[in-house]
Amino acid sequence: MTIAQEKNQQTGICQDVIFPPGDIYSDEPPLESELHLEQIMLLLQCLKWLWRDRNDFYAAGNLTIYYSPHQRKSEFFRGPDFFVVLGCERKTRKSWVVWEE
Repeated sequence: MTIAQEKNQQTGICQDVIFPPGDIYSDEPPLESELHLEQIMLLLQCLKWLWRDRNDFYAAGNLTIYYSPHQRKSEFFRGPDFFVVLGCERKTRKSWVVWEE
């Protein structure tokens, strides 16, 4: 008897119910895998360590970049996995807004 069968007997679920497998593919838009996220974090950590004495760059991942020529946040934007900007102040940001930099 499997754990699932044992639980079904305890909760009173009918044994005729067939549950779908737990390893089915999602129909949702693809998201990052755990490995992908770890790679982004490793890249950021390595770059920040390598340039630890510099204060003229900004590096981030999964952060929205707004770049509308009309300065509208609803018009042109992207959320790249990783990006670096040189010649700017090194500080924490909620997003990268081109016309404010």
